Amino acid sequence: MAEHTVDSGSASSERPWACRIEPQPLDQTAVILEGREVARWHFHPSAPRPFFYPLIGPSGRSVTRIGHPGAPSHDHHRSVWFAHASVSGIDFWSDRGTARIRQQQWLVYEDGPERAALAVRLHWYDGHDPAELLRQDVVAIFRPDGGGDGGWLLELHTELTPRSEMLELGQTPFGLLAVRVAASISEHFGGGRITGANGGVGEPANFGRPNPWIDYSGPNGRFWEGITYFDHPGNPGFPNRWHVREDGWMGVSLTRTAPRVLTRREPLRLRYLLHVHSGPVDRDHAAALLDRFASMPFLTVRRSAARHRDYELAQLPDA
Repeated sequence: MAEHTVDSGSASSERPWACRIEPQPLDQTAVILEGREVARWHFHPSAPRPFFYPLIGPSGRSVTRIGHPGAPSHDHHRSVWFAHASVSGIDFWSDRGTARIRQQQWLVYEDGPERAALAVRLHWYDGHDPAELLRQDVVAIFRPDGGGDGGWLLELHTELTPRSEMLELGQTPFGLLAVRVAASISEHFGGGRITGANGGVGEPANFGRPNPWIDYSGPNGRFWEGITYFDHPGNPGFPNRWHVREDGWMGVSLTRTAPRVLTRREPLRLRYLLHVHSGPVDRDHAAALLDRFASMPFLTVRRSAARHRDYELAQLPDA
């Protein structure tokens, strides 16, 4: 049988790209880096809010999970997700009320040799008013770490704009981006370890304390791997305090010590970085990643003038 190959000099020789976004059935979007699926975005309306699951570590196993290993009251912990416990007093964190976050549309799917990008628009509904309380644009950039161990990076840029002139995110430790690690990686249910940028190890040394980053690593099958979660120096309150627990979840507490007011004229812009890695956290590498992350511009979405493309990513260097 004759073999059909692509001429290395042709315009299409670099496709399919090493880093790709691949839409899937049932309101899911897969992320492919260097030939393997590393993450999936879920936005089916059967869930109260969209989420990323799984996040695949270098071992081939997920470093995150759906729900708490021992408490069904925490089924709202869906791997990696955006939520907040007090949006104008309304609980968007738990699954108990009628508040929901819904994806309105995807904006950008972008493949490339070094990164893949996904951008979506979410609306936050209180469950009573058919109009949204809040619009959230999320830009997710996926790229290999480049360290040779199969690690990879998820860079998140998000912009929150209220429909009204202003809106308050109330004082609470719950919100805005949360991570639930695999049971084996948690300190309590597995053999994992919480490590802070400040040198603290374990929940008591990191809970409620300011930190540029927190790492949660532990055994995952036959391998040790985990996630380093970075706050961004441009985020309000940096370095923020953390809600991190031995039972296996962590999140930057954006409003732990005080509420924050959003206005329509000045949307809230936030950036976070997740590093999925093998082995225990490498503190020098984490410091280098934070420095690199700090220098990157904020990414937003704008209308595109390009053919066959409605939206494109744009940089806001002064954000």
